[in-house]
Amino acid sequence: MKSCNIINKLIVGAMVITGTSCTGNYLEINSNPYQPGTDDMEADDYLLGSAMNNLASCVVSSDVNTAQFTDCLLGGPMGGYFSDSNTGWGNTIANYNATDNWTNVFLKSDRIIPQLYTNLTSVENLSEQTGNPVPFAIAQIIKVAVMSRVADTYGPIPYSMIGQDGSVTTPYDSQESVYNQFFGELDEAVATLNANPGAALTATADYVYSGDITKWVKFANSLKLRLAMRIVYANRSLAEEKAQEAIQGGVIEANDDNAQWNYFGSITNPLYTATRYNSATDHTCLTGGDTHAAADIICYMNGYSDPRRSAYFVESEWGTGYEYVGIRRSIERSTLGTDAHKYSGVNVSQSDPILWMNAAEVAFLRAEAVAVFGFSGMGGTAQDFYEQGVQLSFEQWGAGSADSYLNDDRSVPAIYSDPSGANSYGTQLSTITVKWDESATTAVKQERIITQKWIANWMLGNEAWADYRRTGYPHLIPATAAGNKSGGVVDNELGARRMPFPTDEYVSNKENVENAVSNYLNGADNYATRVWWDCNPAI
Repeated sequence: MKSCNIINKLIVGAMVITGTSCTGNYLEINSNPYQPGTDDMEADDYLLGSAMNNLASCVVSSDVNTAQFTDCLLGGPMGGYFSDSNTGWGNTIANYNATDNWTNVFLKSDRIIPQLYTNLTSVENLSEQTGNPVPFAIAQIIKVAVMSRVADTYGPIPYSMIGQDGSVTTPYDSQESVYNQFFGELDEAVATLNANPGAALTATADYVYSGDITKWVKFANSLKLRLAMRIVYANRSLAEEKAQEAIQGGVIEANDDNAQWNYFGSITNPLYTATRYNSATDHTCLTGGDTHAAADIICYMNGYSDPRRSAYFVESEWGTGYEYVGIRRSIERSTLGTDAHKYSGVNVSQSDPILWMNAAEVAFLRAEAVAVFGFSGMGGTAQDFYEQGVQLSFEQWGAGSADSYLNDDRSVPAIYSDPSGANSYGTQLSTITVKWDESATTAVKQERIITQKWIANWMLGNEAWADYRRTGYPHLIPATAAGNKSGGVVDNELGARRMPFPTDEYVSNKENVENAVSNYLNGADNYATRVWWDCNPAI
């Protein structure tokens, strides 16, 4: 086999989940000592499988510490799904005062960008050697799935000039430019896949779709639709153009086509481990440790008597009347005392796949495109797509028929009553009901769509946070005065709009990061600075 030794040097080793708590120095504890030896790398299919699986691990990392930072401590709380429950933490993202080793992970972790680009190079080389362009096309789709999460966290990022080793010590691209590159890369990947319908991957190289190219095309187009709607307030005409192209190319419409990484058989789902770090030890604790369910999502679902609650949450330990009760986000956690473990936990098992995108989200994207922005070419009515979204989510979570739920025009989100009495919020979050109302205002239609999309996208916290910033929906419980430790930078109601750049960038990449802040962020690098697409005039 040609160039085996060269490729071997490029491949990041087999994924191993560590059990180290996230509270240590992230970049020191997460070096990768597991690089495979050349004796194990003789076959192209092993090389390809190793590289493709390492690429998939960059979306939501199989490394528990990385996943904890990006999805349990960042996306989950910011999106209204999770709440930090470790009372010993004084600096957190949810309190808007996190230390640099918490906020820098998306950009500086060796498990995301370096692992992505190193393995991308490996797949590109293998595609060239074998004359099969399909693996590299799929790798490009994964790249966009990974880097869109990074860009939506910081805004401008190094992208077009990142080296093959994933070095980010390069000039920054504007977020607008990065999104344009995303669209181009997805188009190129889809064209390649459509031109090679018979060149499937082996199942061991693809734990998402088992090598089914048709499903990868649907995911790529669905991802394109997601990104198109993300930029709708920044560039409405381009958003409509890309949304129409996505629909014409074919998108996810059934749960059988959901994009999810089914890798967790021999290793444990990292979100299972991360949510259960530091569980209570004085009894058999089922509700979790460092992370519990947030009050926001449970208030909405309690108010709607949502049958998906048992699939989403672990029942609380507070007793009758408090079967499902979450922890308020962005509070002074010392007020939880010894009761943090009593609140509802996150219902995720050791072997659950990690969801990237589901059919329900795609339906809600189409509903919003029609109802709010009047996009043509979406293939149906807003009401049809809205109701399909709810039905698909019920099906995905085994919640039975959605008929009575969809006909409920009375139920509204519940008011948050904290069983401890410390952090209740007595204000009605929203009066939005479930049943579609074609005569409603555009704003009400958008809130109804985004609220149900948010419920259906459970666990996709970074996606929920992006929607919240873009639309202002769903209405979330604001930070408490004591819980907002930003020193006046962050508004209690608006919450964080982005993450600050890592402090190391001001040392190792000083000129480039300063140019990015000056040219693309209006001179302010903090939690309250808005990214390019966060420009809804109503917020």
